[in-house]
Amino acid sequence: MLGFQQVGICDVDLKQHESHLQAWLDKGYAGEMHYMAEHGMKRARPAELLPGTMRVISVRMDYLPPNAKFAHTLKNKQQAYISRYALGRDYHKLMRSRLKKLGEKIKNECSELNFRPFVDSAPVLEHAIAEKAGIGWTGKHSLTINKEAGSWFFLGELFVDIPLPVDKAVKENCGSCNACMTICPTQAIVEPYVVDARRCISYLTIEQKGSIPEQYRSLIGNRVYGCDDCQLICPWNRYANITDEADFHPRQKLMSQELIDLFAWDEKTFLKNTEGSAIRRIGFERWQRNLAVGLGNAPYSIKIVSTLEAAFSQSTDLVKEHIQWALTQHENKTPQNEKEDSRLTKRLVRSIEKGLVRDA
Repeated sequence: MLGFQQVGICDVDLKQHESHLQAWLDKGYAGEMHYMAEHGMKRARPAELLPGTMRVISVRMDYLPPNAKFAHTLKNKQQAYISRYALGRDYHKLMRSRLKKLGEKIKNECSELNFRPFVDSAPVLEHAIAEKAGIGWTGKHSLTINKEAGSWFFLGELFVDIPLPVDKAVKENCGSCNACMTICPTQAIVEPYVVDARRCISYLTIEQKGSIPEQYRSLIGNRVYGCDDCQLICPWNRYANITDEADFHPRQKLMSQELIDLFAWDEKTFLKNTEGSAIRRIGFERWQRNLAVGLGNAPYSIKIVSTLEAAFSQSTDLVKEHIQWALTQHENKTPQNEKEDSRLTKRLVRSIEKGLVRDA
């Protein structure tokens, strides 16, 4: 068993997505992700990316962990919220290995086959491919949604050079719902199906290499690696299943941990505790940067202030900038004037506790 929950097949004609991709790039919505433009339109032309490709096999692997504690962590501002896909083992190697095995199984049934697996490792329009292969439809938050699985899943692709039969695309089922657009803390979904990455918390805490723009720091709240808000508010995620993949279950050293405890890690501890995790890829400096922002958004605490002050002199210039911002936030806080959770976060927590009781 390869552990995929769904497999679909499509041809390599993705021309209808080229203009959308180019317009997104032209508006600068990719931010610092310059690699998005480096390969031109190869993202929408699988046969140019891998000459000879005739079909793309799209696979879905669910990752929703048990006891996800979404609302529990979001409303506890002293804890670090980490996007649930990143709490377990990095999915890239696992899925690539399974896709390779799938390719070998197909090859055993064919006289000749050339194949290549992709998992976020090349310029591939994975959501457009998944849509055409019948895995699901593209939601207004730009992620793939499946009626039975919501959007809590990873996508992978296997390019092959044989004319396999293709699947039918799935009908779009978002209708007039725009919950994902209105719940986004930074209003990063600027229009249906269009995300300005420069405003997206996932981008700001993962892809952004330098300073996090100050206008977004307070909106980030306690989200220190990624953000799940647009998925959490989506009604289709009420039907998502818990993953059977043990590698995607949360590591206790990362799940619902206190911000101040994570900030106390030195680089050696960070590398040890994130070994085999997607989090490791952002490096220790950005990890500390993100935690400093989270601590700045935490409730007033003398312990937090003293911890930030003690760390200041030993930190890099990037981290110092965010520590100073966090300290300034606490100068304006006291137990008496503590800010309430934002209206959007309150709405999201209520929605989770009502609609996602199992995962709250």
